[in-house]
Amino acid sequence: MLTGAAGFIGSHLCDYLLDHGHEVLAVDNLATGTMDNLAHLSGRAGFRFLRHDITQPPQVEGPLDWVLNLASAASPNDYLRQGVETLQTGSLGTQNALDLALGAGARFLQASTSECYGDPQVHPQPETYWGHVNPIGPRSVYDEAKRYAETLTMAYRRYRGADTRIVRIFNTYGPRMKLDDGRVVPALIAQALCGRPLTVFGDGSHTRSFCYISDLVEGLVRVMERGDHLPINLGNPQELSILEFAQKIQALTGSRSPIEFHSLPEDDPRQRCPDIARARRLLGWEPRVGLDEGLRLTIDYFRGVM
Repeated sequence: MLTGAAGFIGSHLCDYLLDHGHEVLAVDNLATGTMDNLAHLSGRAGFRFLRHDITQPPQVEGPLDWVLNLASAASPNDYLRQGVETLQTGSLGTQNALDLALGAGARFLQASTSECYGDPQVHPQPETYWGHVNPIGPRSVYDEAKRYAETLTMAYRRYRGADTRIVRIFNTYGPRMKLDDGRVVPALIAQALCGRPLTVFGDGSHTRSFCYISDLVEGLVRVMERGDHLPINLGNPQELSILEFAQKIQALTGSRSPIEFHSLPEDDPRQRCPDIARARRLLGWEPRVGLDEGLRLTIDYFRGVM
């Protein structure tokens, strides 16, 4: 069972699992996901869709081997608009998914986030770093929902014997992202393709690292197959500034749009880059898709849907 299945990452994970012989029960309340992401799977053998809000206990018949909990608003535009709902999904929703996995004897995966590190004081960020998060800032509805979900997942392992996994996902991009979700990749690509100025916040020196969706999905499956119960970072350690990234988008799209600088959003992290030594050692995983290749695929997708 996969919650958040109609989202960007969830829909690609559905594809991968089905392509590798798994049956998938896809669960989503469609608050931020869309059936457009799953339309190509309609009628496919081994695929079922259940429209359900995971903050309510799901009624699922039949055996389950894995429960992968990806349910959550993930883009700033969504979680800032649905703050309370995001917190409920991270708390009630995670508990319901854990209860289901425990009752079925299924392995459980909690999709967490690099936002758990906040505005980091350690760089790059290893899993042993506890983070630097503002618990009452506007972004905290997402950050703290995920941090609580990690705590709950560990508690179910310690006190109830659940077989659990935790993944901290760093910036991921690719086809099926929403153009208006507030994240840097679709925002800059949309601006470039439409001939609008490219928005860069601050002076552009803030850094991010970007992992292509196919690499992330392979990592998630490897965590389920080979991982252990401790958190593991999945992301691309190739770091570049947002200004450099905007310039790369200009070059790859052939855009002549200028770059405009705007004030930084509150609590925007200055640096974000994963230490993936644990993923390399435990999973034999590291990203394979180069940034230019991944961006070309993503730009081609957006050209087709705009």
